[in-house]
Amino acid sequence: MVTPRREAVNTVGFIDNYCQQYYSIFEDVRHFEAFKYLHLGMLSEIPQKSLPKRAKTVGLKSGQSLHHFLRDALWDTKKIRGMRLWLTKRLIGEREIILCIDETGDKKKGKSTDYVTRQYIGNLGKVENGIVSVNAYGVVEGITYPLIFQIFKPKNRLKPGDKYKTKPQIAIDMIQELKEWGFKIKLVLADSLYGESGDVISCIEKLQMMFIVAIRSNHGVLMPPGSQKGYNRWKAYQQKLSHRPTETRYLREIIFGKRHRRRYYQISKTNTPDPTGDESWYIMTNLSIDLPPNVAQLYSLRNWIEYGFKQVKNEQGLGGFSSN
Repeated sequence: MVTPRREAVNTVGFIDNYCQQYYSIFEDVRHFEAFKYLHLGMLSEIPQKSLPKRAKTVGLKSGQSLHHFLRDALWDTKKIRGMRLWLTKRLIGEREIILCIDETGDKKKGKSTDYVTRQYIGNLGKVENGIVSVNAYGVVEGITYPLIFQIFKPKNRLKPGDKYKTKPQIAIDMIQELKEWGFKIKLVLADSLYGESGDVISCIEKLQMMFIVAIRSNHGVLMPPGSQKGYNRWKAYQQKLSHRPTETRYLREIIFGKRHRRRYYQISKTNTPDPTGDESWYIMTNLSIDLPPNVAQLYSLRNWIEYGFKQVKNEQGLGGFSSN
């Protein structure tokens, strides 16, 4: 005789309602309860959300059950992610998204965590011992939706069965997967790591998407013999900044011989036209628009996402040095 599965312990109404969507993924009701407790602890007001502190906040004697759930319990990560993407797609519906591809990293001591090694941490701007992930976000009507992330696996930390993929290769996988899910991507934004990848740009164009990507100042463009590089006049525009008043910025189009499908712009980082050195950045786009300043405004959405990601890390008590 099969013993009926007991009902899971209730937590908070909106968490129970959301997590119920994942109920069928967990064969053991205790694992489903741990799943709910993690959400409850994550949204609690405690400053640092370690497993022991989350456990104490939700009324557990220790964090052992939560630790077991994350490390040893049998549940399918792909099914969890699939359900979350399905719920996100259902919420967004047929609205078009601006897809932002970016990476983030965290410093970590030691190498007990998988794929931790000395590597370049983009948001720190230097090489540190840490872990890096490639992330895809969707922006819809000013709201940011986390979609997919994947841990970058350095060659020196690969485990048996792992296949090495560069960050651009990971980005391509993400774009293709989101397309298969039915997300309507009208524009892709990415930094120069992906903007300088011919494979990434080819993938975006093959899927008939628009893009705005950063490129290096020495980005190479093939030009017919006798052609010359030209610059249009600097144009002022108003740049929105996080927690600061709007400031004037400048941009100009760079034309290699003659204007092609892909267009190039130089944008100032300060309120002075004709910047020098590191005071400007460069972008490439296949977006046809009549008002060039819109290019800069659209691309700047990436900065708002990184700012929001920092807020989330701070809220979860992950803004400082991670010790494991």
